[in-house]
Amino acid sequence: MRTLTDLSRPPAGPETPGRPAAQTDVRHAPAHDSATLHVTGRARYLDDQAAPSDAIHVAVGLSPTARGRLTRMNLDAVRRAPGVIDIITVVDIPGKTDVGPVFPGDPLFADDEVRYVGQPLFAVAATDFKAARRAVALAEIEIDAQPAQLDAVAAAEAEEWVRPPHVQQSGDWQQALSDAAHVLEAEQFVGGQEHFYLEGQACLALPNEDDGVIVHTSSQHPSEVQKLIAEVLGVAFHAVTVEVRRMGGGFGGKETQAAPWACLAALLARRTGRAIRLRLPRGDDMRATGKRHPFHNRYRLGVDTQGILLGGEITTIGDCGHSPDLSEAIVDRAMFHADNAYSLGDARVTGIPARTHNPSNTAFRGFGGPQGMMIVERAMDDIARHLGEDPLTIRKRNLYRPGRDVTHYGQHVEQTALLHEIVSRLETDSGYWARRDAIRAYNAQSSVLKKGLALTPVKFGISFTAKHLNQAGALLHIYTDGSVMINHGGTEMGQGLHTKVGQVVARELGLDNSTVRISATRTDKVPNTSPTAASSGADLNGMAARNAAIQVRERLFDFAAEHFFTDQLPEPLSVRDNMRLEDGELVAGHGENERRIAWGELIQAAYLGRVSLSATGFYATPLIHYDRATGQGRPFYYYAHGAAVSEVVVDTLSGEYRVTRVDILHDVGDSLNPAIDTGQVEGGFIQGMGWLTSEELKWDATGRLLSDGPATYKIPTIGDTPPDFRVSLLEGHPNSQASLYRSKAVGEPPFMLAISVWSALRDALSSLADYRVSPALDTPATPERVLFAAQALRQAPETKTPAETPR
Repeated sequence: MRTLTDLSRPPAGPETPGRPAAQTDVRHAPAHDSATLHVTGRARYLDDQAAPSDAIHVAVGLSPTARGRLTRMNLDAVRRAPGVIDIITVVDIPGKTDVGPVFPGDPLFADDEVRYVGQPLFAVAATDFKAARRAVALAEIEIDAQPAQLDAVAAAEAEEWVRPPHVQQSGDWQQALSDAAHVLEAEQFVGGQEHFYLEGQACLALPNEDDGVIVHTSSQHPSEVQKLIAEVLGVAFHAVTVEVRRMGGGFGGKETQAAPWACLAALLARRTGRAIRLRLPRGDDMRATGKRHPFHNRYRLGVDTQGILLGGEITTIGDCGHSPDLSEAIVDRAMFHADNAYSLGDARVTGIPARTHNPSNTAFRGFGGPQGMMIVERAMDDIARHLGEDPLTIRKRNLYRPGRDVTHYGQHVEQTALLHEIVSRLETDSGYWARRDAIRAYNAQSSVLKKGLALTPVKFGISFTAKHLNQAGALLHIYTDGSVMINHGGTEMGQGLHTKVGQVVARELGLDNSTVRISATRTDKVPNTSPTAASSGADLNGMAARNAAIQVRERLFDFAAEHFFTDQLPEPLSVRDNMRLEDGELVAGHGENERRIAWGELIQAAYLGRVSLSATGFYATPLIHYDRATGQGRPFYYYAHGAAVSEVVVDTLSGEYRVTRVDILHDVGDSLNPAIDTGQVEGGFIQGMGWLTSEELKWDATGRLLSDGPATYKIPTIGDTPPDFRVSLLEGHPNSQASLYRSKAVGEPPFMLAISVWSALRDALSSLADYRVSPALDTPATPERVLFAAQALRQAPETKTPAETPR
């Protein structure tokens, strides 16, 4: 794999007014703070944490039926099983029985109504894990089964919703269709995706002497886990402490859906007075937890003779599963990103959150944005084939630009020139047009193997669309030896958040990164935190940590002006204005008048001088707002951009294919850590490629998940990585908004770069009809789907364009 990023590039972010940059700052791109622990196997995950010798293990009894009435549940044999200590059902919950994160609808245990295969019915605590698992199998369960709704489109048509539909509209979309030279329409199915975090859902609950509980959990949202545990137990929030040291992957699957298992463990810990360890087996985890939402998308769009969008309508139907969970916000974000990087013109976008009898689908990297982008990218390809143009030409004509720079939900798109620059540079650097000519020539003489090429852009909004979540806190301590401890509300799941936050504190205090240590995320240190999601971990928590560091730094400057520079009175104020922290020293003045005081000496003196060496930091994202009643506002603080070129080769007689080359140019503003950011771009792309190509979720007609393990569900492996993989971070374009050192979020935006792979597959297939037909290709584009698309093209009339609407 080849990576072209220069990891030594210094960021050019703004410095604190009145002082130059510290020399020991983020430009040195330190390694992930747990990298050595990971590769040596010393990183401790939940199953590695020592528990008391009398700890109890838990297994959960799950529903085998998708929909029905629970008519009988006999657990007598379970109670008599060897090693069983306790059993709990819904009647044993002392507080709230519903653990819905935003809206109600997620009972901790089923009462009489069963809503999906895998719904928890009861839990067993036993002396060891095997005993608990064996006991669960002895339960006698009778359910009066009823027909399950497994079709999201049928549910939408029957008005079976988890939340009401939502509409965003700009201009007269119907008139735009009437005025258009061409009107095209199509629909697509976009499959879901299993999170497949390497560490499954797990927690360790310890009762304490104050009738409370301490819970170690693998969760992206410790404060929500704290809240729900307290409500289930019927205690005050302060009786519950939740800690997260690290997760073995999350990807959104532990934003809300880690909480129920923590609630079960906490309840059993309170009942038994003993430590409780709960870990879901992989099969149970996959059956009981939600996935990325599958979507059914439709468009009807009008274009002029140049293929420029004039307007129309887009509908997105999200398969939400049985309950709201986060689906309202996820369908909203699909709507927000139904334009991707293109001006839709006068358009109406409708989002429908459909209810089905599946586990409640939930957050996943991109949070609905990738599903929303897919439909407009299909439209770009369809328009190109209809007009006989190259898809890149149509994409470039439709990019946001001055005069066409307001979205269908009313937000002004800043840095439109940046979109054009990224696409233009990648077009040139990847040799797009020369490769296009070579591919056309190859396909003309190759009857079976067909190559495809596609360049697709990304414009992704950064912020939680729920405004109140855009806040963060931090707690900073400086000890008398000069070492620094920072705690913040973000959680570490491998993405390098702790490393970046530590860099920020080191930069503000002029210290080496090794001087700063991050402690585990705990609700008794930083309260009321937001989830680590929406690509906002560094943006929010880094700014909160910076705020805390600046507070302490300013106190130190005030103290030093009076303590160390009394000989310069009556001008201590001028000395104070020229202080800075760099290379582990306090520096005052310049040139011959410069004085330096070692960091350790400064901290010792400040402690003896009774200066507070601790601070709480806080940050709230400015400017954002959104009015759901009107479907208009500014839901995003800024946009992150990128583009990718993917090349594929397809065997049209078998449907098998390879991704042979990928070129990426991605915008991270002034990177906080180019090494980590490059890894996020690479990983995000590969995960997105898996979603669109190999990761197929399959259920039987009764709603039972068939792809419930690695043998039946294929995530990408190192062998699926393109052999020619070129990743560059865009340089010289700091964020236009006052983000953390003018950086941009990098967690989610690269995921959608993988749409270029799907578009390249369609391009290869289109060559079977001399590029005059835009083939339908639902996702994941497995070899079977690719083969069926190839067969359909060979059988269809060569001159018919499936997307064309009769006028």
